[in-house]
Amino acid sequence: MNWINLDAVEQLEEIKQSNAYSVIFKHSTRCSISVMAKRSFEQYGADIPHNVPVYYLDLLSYRDISNKTAELFQVHHQSPQMLLIKDGECIYESSHGEISVDDLLEQMN
Repeated sequence: MNWINLDAVEQLEEIKQSNAYSVIFKHSTRCSISVMAKRSFEQYGADIPHNVPVYYLDLLSYRDISNKTAELFQVHHQSPQMLLIKDGECIYESSHGEISVDDLLEQMN
């Protein structure tokens, strides 16, 4: 899994301006559900096309970016949470046990 650390608000603006797909994975390092979701995501993440950037957001370290993500893409904060962004909009989001690479890929087709 080639995570891109999401650690600057400016990155959110770049994602918002892009016409391509982007994935944001919001993770809490203190939550066992989040840890399990991340492991599962990593296990099947190789199926995500290589030209799709996958951002990793440690929401405990970057709470302000997590809050801005929820505001900018008009989603309720969840942890763990996966967002699929296209043309500056969140077109799909899932959280907790519903996070699935297969579902993500289906949304991209």
